[in-house]
Amino acid sequence: MSKLKELIDRLCPNGVEFKPLGELGTFFGGLTGKSKDDFKDGNAKFITYVNIYSNPALNIDVTDFVKVDEKEKQNRIQKGDILFTGSSETPNECGFTSVVTSDISEPIYLNSFCFGLRLSNPALFNLDFLKHILRSEELRKQIGKTASGVTRFNVSKARLSKVVLPIPPIEVQDEIAKILDRFADYAAELQAELQARKEQYEYYRNLLLTFNPSACGCGTDGEQETKVTTWGGHSYETAWKTMGEIFIMKAGKSIPSSNISGYNPGNYFACYGANGLRGYVDKANRQTDNVLIGRQGALCGNVCFANGPYYATDHAVVIENSSLFNNRFLFHLLTNANLNQYKTAGAQPGLSVEILRKIVIPVPPLELQEKIVAILDRFETLVNDLTQGLPAEIAAVKEQYEYYRNKLLTFK
Repeated sequence: MSKLKELIDRLCPNGVEFKPLGELGTFFGGLTGKSKDDFKDGNAKFITYVNIYSNPALNIDVTDFVKVDEKEKQNRIQKGDILFTGSSETPNECGFTSVVTSDISEPIYLNSFCFGLRLSNPALFNLDFLKHILRSEELRKQIGKTASGVTRFNVSKARLSKVVLPIPPIEVQDEIAKILDRFADYAAELQAELQARKEQYEYYRNLLLTFNPSACGCGTDGEQETKVTTWGGHSYETAWKTMGEIFIMKAGKSIPSSNISGYNPGNYFACYGANGLRGYVDKANRQTDNVLIGRQGALCGNVCFANGPYYATDHAVVIENSSLFNNRFLFHLLTNANLNQYKTAGAQPGLSVEILRKIVIPVPPLELQEKIVAILDRFETLVNDLTQGLPAEIAAVKEQYEYYRNKLLTFK
């Protein structure tokens, strides 16, 4: 930090130059004239919306392909380009940026829902500095104001061209990029370790929760069959039943989105919807701990564990506790069951209570359930608990990074 201060004091003691994006380069669009069939068996790589949204520095090692004829006039990306997401459901998530920091050795195109800015003079910037500052608090505020809409918000290129960017001396940019990259690299290392732990967790979850239901007749003519499961050198009788035979399942109640807060002021209750935690509300409609299943949308079948008291919306199915199950075992079992495979097709996929009632699941003895829970809960805490383990360490490093990013990227 002392070196950076010395550089600023020496090279820009009175502040730095600011320029609007419109003066720094030219905007260009993504793919045009493409149908769904063009994205089947393609011959050229293209950059997706998610790639830009997720990566401050663009990931060019992609496996997404599109058909592009040699004679087509389509814009290719190149090193130094700044790529933008064009729209989102909220203005704060519009215009996320990704900088092309790598050399491009083959034609790569841009998704039609995105656009880019090609710098007239890339030498003005350290590209790693750019990737950080474009996601700083100040720049995100400016970019957020360029979006407008009602149910979906779109970035206005005219307004975006007026967003101003500081241009400190290149030596200052180099030092800032070096400092912030250290934080980002450490967070990436922790994230890679967390991913390895998640894969380990999923492996053991699948191993421990695989019960052989061969020749099971339940769910068809009502016959219930018992299988013998061997675990830890002991044999356990495991019954197979439909979820409808075991549980009472009910959807929660709808609540206006305006009543849901993004944070907990201290006396609110967690609110769960189709994809898990939606936010916080001032009342609860459930008092006990329950397993919930999301019942609407492309990701329906999502399983979460809700600690009571909490609020369940109509997009979540609440499973009433059963004496046959340890609730935590049920959570792990259903998470491993890939319930999304049972969804109905259509513009709005769904997973009704009636469908859930017909799904056949194993019912091992409680003694065995508790042994499995003791193992899987330790893994689940390690990879998902935000208050301890790797997630907590990652959150702390990201918080440090954001603090220093905003501090170092504020210029006179």
